[in-house]
Amino acid sequence: MFKQFITSVDGSLGYFVSSFGIFAVFFILVTVLILMMKKEDVEYMKELPLKEDQHETTN
Repeated sequence: MFKQFITSVDGSLGYFVSSFGIFAVFFILVTVLILMMKKEDVEYMKELPLKEDQHETTN
């Protein structure tokens, strides 16, 4: 299937390079954002499913 696409579409190399570039930039950006997060924010999000929200009012 991919061989037919590569041979039948003009400029298919450009599509592959651009899609790989978008893929790489996205995951590099996500990795950088994760590494730059504050440790307090990570701890807060890690415990979210286990703790009740303190700002939530209970009846």
